[in-house]
Amino acid sequence: MTWLWRRGRALVVAAPVLWLGLFFLMPFLVVLRVSFAEAVIARPPFSELLDWADGLLTVTLNLGNYTFLVEDDLYIDAYLNSIRVAFVSTLICLVIAYPMALLIARSKYRNLLLMLVILPFWTSFLLRMYALIGLMSPTGFINSALALAGIGPITMMQTDFAVYAGIVTGYLPLMILPLYSTLEKLDESLLEAAHDLGAKPWKAFLTVTLPLSAPGILAGSLLVFIPAVGEFVIPALLGGPDQLMIGKVLWTEFFNNRDWPLASAVAIAMLALLVAPIMFVRNALGAKE
Repeated sequence: MTWLWRRGRALVVAAPVLWLGLFFLMPFLVVLRVSFAEAVIARPPFSELLDWADGLLTVTLNLGNYTFLVEDDLYIDAYLNSIRVAFVSTLICLVIAYPMALLIARSKYRNLLLMLVILPFWTSFLLRMYALIGLMSPTGFINSALALAGIGPITMMQTDFAVYAGIVTGYLPLMILPLYSTLEKLDESLLEAAHDLGAKPWKAFLTVTLPLSAPGILAGSLLVFIPAVGEFVIPALLGGPDQLMIGKVLWTEFFNNRDWPLASAVAIAMLALLVAPIMFVRNALGAKE
């Protein structure tokens, strides 16, 4: 029986491992390989790393793509601007999502409210962004309403505000759901004990609710921050032509410049930039536990 249990557990674990290996690890290794190649006019547009000559295998690694990322201010500015936009957007999502998640967790209509939170996922992400264009364009709903009040028009499209609005609108549910999952499991007797000991509501929140919701805050922040760093659709549709984010730079290198090795190096550097702090935070939390 023990043997069957171990075998069944291994099969259950093997399915996601196989999935990740095929659709994440293998493409990642391909991109990593291309990042060490050189751009050539051919199909595919990059050089081979392995070469057989006189019965000997020669491996040629081109590190110039990675050094170019450090030397060119364009890529450094794109990385920094992407991190700034993602950080501010994550902070805005957290400020909006926390009271919403707390309200849902303490409401007797939580199922209905959760459905309303999940409802935007039933609509295409691209359609939601086009809906924002209809709201914020110079002749859109917001400016039309302001015109009736004798105000405006206000320029919202092609600005940083539009990019933040798009990211917050698109990723806000990803912040609410982990927060709700954490706050819903909060033992209310702890709050009652804090009140019995004379703690005011705001102090009970800061000393009990907020620290215990830290896992939900971290999970929601990562779910918003990571995709926001590499976001391409929102800056392309809502941002201006000078909106410099690494997703747009990556797209330009792949499809306009057809420099696949440099674009692959941009993608690998972005992945390393995201994984390193995540692993650091995870290890720090594990050490505290």
